[in-house]
Amino acid sequence: MTTFVITVPGTFVTEVPEDSLATLKETLAKRHTDVSRSEGLDLLTLNEDGTFSIRLEVEAADRYTAELDAAGLVSTALREAGLSDRDAPIGTPVVTGIDSDL
Repeated sequence: MTTFVITVPGTFVTEVPEDSLATLKETLAKRHTDVSRSEGLDLLTLNEDGTFSIRLEVEAADRYTAELDAAGLVSTALREAGLSDRDAPIGTPVVTGIDSDL
C-alpha cells in the first residue's frame, strides 16, 4: 500500500455556519496522521471567495483508488457538518504527494 496526499477542491455556495465549520474540522482531524502533522499539512484551507481545499492522507494500492477514497471521505465529512452537495460541491481530487516504500 502507498500513502497518497490528495487535495480535494470545492466551493461553499452558501454561507457556512461556524458550528458546521467546527464539525468539518473535527471530522477532518481524524485523518490527521503523524506524517501530515510533521509535514505541517493544513487539512482545510478556506479562501475569502468561498473556495476551499481539503488535503487528506489516503492509503491505497493506486492513485485512482486514492482519489476516489478521498472524494468519498470529503463528501462524508461535509454531510456530517450539515452541508449538502449543493451547499459545497467538490471538484476533481488531485494527488499532491506520495509516500511509498518503493
